[in-house]
Formats: sequence, C-alpha cells, structure tokens
Amino acid sequence: MRSRPLAAVGLGAVLALSACGGHAPKAPAAAPSTSLPPPPEVKPAQVKALVGRWVSPQKDYFEFKGDGTGVWKKDGQTLWTGQAIPEGDDKFRFSWQGGDPQTASYWGATLEKGAFIFSGTNQKYVKSKR
Repeated sequence: MRSRPLAAVGLGAVLALSACGGHAPKAPAAAPSTSLPPPPEVKPAQVKALVGRWVSPQKDYFEFKGDGTGVWKKDGQTLWTGQAIPEGDDKFRFSWQGGDPQTASYWGATLEKGAFIFSGTNQKYVKSKR
C-alpha cells in the first residue's frame, strides 16, 4: 500500500476546508511530525547514472549532483529538494522532509532506456545536454 506524504494530505485538508462557503476556516492542526530515519550515506558510484538535469515535455525538471542531492523545479519554483536513495536496478526513492521513507513509494524514480520515469506521475524525463 502506498501512502501519501503528510504534507500532501494536509494540503488536501486545507483546500477542502477553504471550500466552505462564507465561513473562514480554522487553521488546520499541525501535522504530526514524521519520525523517518535519516537518509543513508550515498556513494557517487550509486547515483552516477542519475547525475544531471532531467527535463519533461512540460519543462519541469529534476537535477541531481554526484552526492545524490537533488531538486525538482517548475517555472522557477522549487517543488522538492532532498536526496536520491539507491534501491538497486536503476531505482531510487527520494527522501521526504529530510528523512528516509525506507520503502519504495511513488516518491522516487526509475531509469529506463535512457529515460527518467518519475513514479509520482509516471511521467518520462529525458537527460538535458546542457
């Protein structure tokens, strides 16, 4: 079973509450803190194939450095920053809020035939030549 990151669930609750007609919604309760362990140490050889910028047809992109740290951006806005955590067989899970979810989830990617497939949207990204 795949679970949603807490922030996404909280955002959905905020959007649902803001749809209440004519009444100002109360501030949502703080989301419970995540108790995820820290990401493991990543060796450059484990993420070598992932290093670089991966761009989608919609022009959002993921960019990873040799230590596995990465960012996801769209229209100058940062959507995610964190760590790619190797799972083997060209699969990676992404850290969430500084922690390691320790299980494969939709918050990760697979490299297939020179493409980066983001599990969250099943969207294909190609490596930029820049």
